[in-house]
Amino acid sequence: MRADVEATLARHIVRRVVVVGPLIVAAAGLLRGIDGAIAAAIGVTVVVVNFLVSGILLSAAASISLALYHAAALIGFILRLVLITVVMLVIANMFEIDRIAFGVAAVVSYLVLLTLEAAAVAAGEKRSWSGRLDPGE
Repeated sequence: MRADVEATLARHIVRRVVVVGPLIVAAAGLLRGIDGAIAAAIGVTVVVVNFLVSGILLSAAASISLALYHAAALIGFILRLVLITVVMLVIANMFEIDRIAFGVAAVVSYLVLLTLEAAAVAAGEKRSWSGRLDPGE
């Protein structure tokens, strides 16, 4: 049975948010108060959902065909960036939140989580994408 590489990577990112998320929310809380912390938590949540959608989309496309996988990777990336922007604009316009904390938390969490996962993959950590079971899974 083939391991869903993309879904596995998305799950790893979600695990990392357990550490990274509270740090970003705490920093926003210290710098911007309780409203900043709430907005940062929402921003981090939007990013995590984006990563999960990405993993599900790419895993489903990979199970169908390589061409669809490539299309999903390219077009899906652009669509997810548009979707994350639209969701953030809708949230910012519907609710009175700290927009600066919201935006900064989303950008910082996206970059930090992506960098941590890339570093882990490069270092060979969590080799469950090779098809072997992870003891920590």
